[in-house]
Amino acid sequence: MMRLWQRREARPPEPRRKVNPRILELETSKQILEEAFHTRPSDIEDMIQRRLEEKIWTEEEHWPQEFWSK
Repeated sequence: MMRLWQRREARPPEPRRKVNPRILELETSKQILEEAFHTRPSDIEDMIQRRLEEKIWTEEEHWPQEFWSK
């Protein structure tokens, strides 16, 4: 009688998906914020969006006026 481990055919390992480390870091940060502030994922998304808009707004202030979009 053959043992189970002897009958098993070797399978090639499953290919790993390439994960962008920046996306992984962002997702991890979101999870930490959700747990720390006891919020919903949508609240975290809104917070991030507001911060990005604030950043864009302050960057526009540093450009010469002729480069501002009207």
